[in-house]
Amino acid sequence: MEVSNSNQVVLPSMSLDETIEQIIGRFGWSPFMQAILVSVPAFFDAQQTFISIYADAVPKWHCNTFDTSCNPKSNICKLPRSSWSWDEPSHYSIISDWGLECASSFITSLPASSFYIGSLIGGFTLAILGDFCLGRKNLLYLSSLIMSVTALLTAFSTNIWVYSSLRFVSGLGRSSVITCTLILLTERIGKRLRGQVGTTAFFSYALGLLSLPAVAYTNRGSSWRILFLYTSIPAIFYFIITYFFVYESPRWLFMQGRDKEAIAILKRIACIEDRILDSYLSSIHHRQEIPKVHPYKSMKELFKRKWALKRILAAMVIGFGVGVVYFGMLLGVGNLDFSIYLSVIFNASLLIPSNLLTLFFISRWKRKSSLFFFCTISGICSIICVIVGKGREGIQIGLELASFFCSNLAYNVLLMFTIELLPTSVRNSATSLARQAVALGSVFDPVLISIGRRNEFLSFGIFGLTILLCGFFVIFLPETRGKALCNTMDEQESKDSTMV
Repeated sequence: MEVSNSNQVVLPSMSLDETIEQIIGRFGWSPFMQAILVSVPAFFDAQQTFISIYADAVPKWHCNTFDTSCNPKSNICKLPRSSWSWDEPSHYSIISDWGLECASSFITSLPASSFYIGSLIGGFTLAILGDFCLGRKNLLYLSSLIMSVTALLTAFSTNIWVYSSLRFVSGLGRSSVITCTLILLTERIGKRLRGQVGTTAFFSYALGLLSLPAVAYTNRGSSWRILFLYTSIPAIFYFIITYFFVYESPRWLFMQGRDKEAIAILKRIACIEDRILDSYLSSIHHRQEIPKVHPYKSMKELFKRKWALKRILAAMVIGFGVGVVYFGMLLGVGNLDFSIYLSVIFNASLLIPSNLLTLFFISRWKRKSSLFFFCTISGICSIICVIVGKGREGIQIGLELASFFCSNLAYNVLLMFTIELLPTSVRNSATSLARQAVALGSVFDPVLISIGRRNEFLSFGIFGLTILLCGFFVIFLPETRGKALCNTMDEQESKDSTMV
């Protein structure tokens, strides 16, 4: 850096990523507040994602008679209705409220599966809007409001079909929440702090999941409908109020040719002296214009270019395996003969240390080796959980927690890895594809868990085998630790070719 006679700072030629990193500098108060505001949607997303653990739970029951015709191991579907009763009020969950205790596994798992199918479809249909017309911020708030408003309406469902339909729409809306949160966080900062800032979304998600059993336990004598009201109304108010305080991604604005808006945002979040800031902004003005790329053309290139196709397919396969375990472990805690409240609290509590590990070591971890390691350990623990069998609840819950802990670390690394694998022009779409692969894995979990009540291998055993096998696909991905982000497919291809 040099200073001319006119007191103007002369800067060396830098990429857009390097320029933004220099402008943000020490990560001051403004970027910090933006990171907090953008991370909170993940809090509400976690609540809606796992609310079915309580709303769709199969309540415990007891015999009303004291003879051999009724005992704790009896099949209640073969008992007279007058011979047994629920331990909780009938409105405790949808199972007891609508008399679904004898319904098929397909029916009882339909609401949760509908939610994850909605997430899967929404990821493919909404993700492209984030790269094209809506941008990161608008898509984040649109998705969040659809999720929250639909959750509010879910509280007034009259039967399993209406309930499942609303859960589908809620999943459709929330499909882009985490993706937009992560990208909006990471695109506003350079590579030096990108990993650390991105993990704030994981912490928010962990707190949201941790709050769910607290809300459920506090209202354990109330209707499952109250749980939806308590988790949706605060979210709706938050999204309406904070929309006007969150900034759009400057990178995305530059890609759309909206330089004035991007520069205005950089001025608001800058943490350097005005004289130096003006020089950086001047260098942006004179930068060669980044060509706008139509999103459908970008998506076509994503699948047309072999290197990009190989990366996104490998990330999706790994995401599928991670999703099966990550969601399966949480949704399946009711199969372990352990307190449903303590199980979720223990699992949610593990998100905090796993996110702390990610926060402090993401800059040191090689993406490929760490992702493979976490997938392998998670799979092994899940399989051993089946081998141990029932009757050893302490060992089982310990193995389940270990498997979930490693799957969460794998999930964190995978999301950061995918963000770094592909350029800005398709980053939102590519990251969403990887997340939808995670959602695809979760679609099968409710059915496997329902069947697993009779045969544990069909739940925890399959969970472990899936993530174990999918983890090997990291061999098809390049290492991205410490690499600068690219803006276009051509730039990424050119950069990769020079590194070969």
